[in-house]
Order: sequence, then structure tokens, then C-alpha cells
Amino acid sequence: MAEGVSESARRAHPLISIVVPCFNEEQSIAALHGELTRVLATRPEVDCEFVFVDDGSTDGTARALDDLVGADPRVTVVTLSRNFGHQPAVGAGLARASGDAVIVCDADLQDPPEIMPEMIDRWRDGADVVYAVRSSRQGSALRRAAYHVFYRILNSVSELDIPADCGDFGLMDRRVVDAINGLPERNRFVRGLRAWVGYEQTALAYHRPERLLGTSKYSFGRLLRLALDGIFDFSTKPLTLIFVLGLVSSVLSLAGFAFFLAHRVIGFKVLGHTPEEVPGITSVVLAVFFFGGVQLLATGVLGEYVGRIYREVKRRPSFIVKAVNGRQVGRDVGLPRQSALAGE
Repeated sequence: MAEGVSESARRAHPLISIVVPCFNEEQSIAALHGELTRVLATRPEVDCEFVFVDDGSTDGTARALDDLVGADPRVTVVTLSRNFGHQPAVGAGLARASGDAVIVCDADLQDPPEIMPEMIDRWRDGADVVYAVRSSRQGSALRRAAYHVFYRILNSVSELDIPADCGDFGLMDRRVVDAINGLPERNRFVRGLRAWVGYEQTALAYHRPERLLGTSKYSFGRLLRLALDGIFDFSTKPLTLIFVLGLVSSVLSLAGFAFFLAHRVIGFKVLGHTPEEVPGITSVVLAVFFFGGVQLLATGVLGEYVGRIYREVKRRPSFIVKAVNGRQVGRDVGLPRQSALAGE
């Protein structure tokens, strides 16, 4: 907030930054800009800037964004040195945005600009975060079911109350953006960090339409990785689950050992069979497979945490900015050095 400017005055005549991560969105760039311009023109008291982040696109996205820069002085294009992924691209946009509030939306028009004025109204009423919740969504039944299950699992294991059925689409006050930008971790799950930061948060329900232009860049593998980031970055409960599973398995194994030892020594019948009539090969094979699976699962969970520690201690940046509005990053670009080069 500028010195001498009250909070109410800042929210009455704000600068709103719209951050749009883009990866191979050539077909939707112009349509999105047109919709953003049309919708936000209904609020003449609000100044806007548009921060498009080109996340290493290989189609004509760069040309489409260059056209926007030439046509609209409010547009800033941040070009990353390669494809770092959706979450780092959002982080690059947040590092560049200078507005009193920042709205993050995808480039495919599935995050409808029509509800942005209501987000701004909620923010003016005192909310620091207005996150959009998908009351309904299009897409295949399998994908919808996968999202539903993911958010319920995430909330069941997370140490935070991360709202279900909401993505990165939402508005954040300047204080929230500064807090997120100041966090030290490199591996970022933005909607989780947004919940972790706190402040006054409110939900805004909307219908998520079908994608009209282009194709989704989130494959099943990328969605799975995003889900694992959300679970492992905000919870240690999988480690507790491993401990409990190991403890239960050990107790059951000791009880089973004691039972079969007594069965062999005393020789009583079990289900009408004596010890000599029960070879036990099947039970041994099943036990080996069961405990082998448990060990592999435990190793995999530990590996996820160790891998995240490994990436964090190397302190590599989340992203590298190649250029801003076509100009190579340097002293003349206007970005602080650490945010120009990295997601710090």
C-alpha cells in the first residue's frame, strides 16, 4: 500500500493485476484478452494490468502475446526460459504483478472473466482472498470423479483446510501475494500456499464450462503430480499412516506366529484340520506378497518426501525468466534481480 493511502481508498480505486499462465494457448489468447477487456471495462474506476506468462510454448503463443503487447499498453508478457510447469508459471506472474489485488486465471476461458467483478466487490467488502469454487464442471465422468476423490483425500490428510473443488482461479490481496512471494520453498502448490497464508478468505461458486479452444495441457501424469504435490507438501500424515500400518502388521504377525506355534506344539484342530494336514504354502506366499507390497509402498512414500527435501536443499529457482515484453532480463527491465531470475 502506498504511504498515506488508506485501506478503503486503496480498495475504492485499485490497480488489479490479471495473471495468466500460458502454455501452447495460441488459439485462445486473443479471445481471452477480448473477454477480459470487455468485462473489466464495466468497472471504469478499476485500473488493470495483464501479466501473461509464456511457459515455454512451442506453438504461436509468443506471436499472439507480442501482438497484445503492441495493441494494449496494459499487457506485460513474461517469457520463461523453458517449460517449467503451471505452478511455477503462476509464481512468475505473482512475482511480476504490481496490483493492489491479483487475479489468477487460466488462458483457456474455463475460468470465466464474468465473475471477476464480483471477486473485486467481495475484496472491496473486506475479503483478502476470494477463491472460486466449481459448483459444477464439464468434462468426462472419469476426470470429474478423479478431481472429486483428490480433493477429499487432500482434505482428509492435510493439516490445512484447503477448500475442495477450487483451483488457482481467484483474487488475492497485495498482502497475500507478498506473503506467498516471500515463502522460501521452491516446490509450490499455489492453492495450498494461499490457504496456509490465511487472512480473510471467502468462496465464490461458479460453473466451469467446457474448453472451447485448444486442448488441455494437463495430462493424467501432470494431474497426478499436482495431486501428489498437494498431499505431500501439506501433510506428514502419510508418514504416520506408514507407522500405524507397520505397527498393526507387526502385532498381527506376532499374534499369528504365536497362534501357529501353539497349533503346531499342542496339535489342536483348526476348522477340523490337524497341523500335519495344513501345508501352509498358500498362507506363506500371501504373507510374502502382502508384506512386500507394504514395504514397497512405505519406501515410495518415504521417497516422495526425500525427493522433495532433495529439490529444496539444492535451492534451484522455480523458474527462470528469459525476457519481459521481448527484452532480455536485466537492469533495464524493471524486475528485482531475485524475482527476475527465480521464483524466490
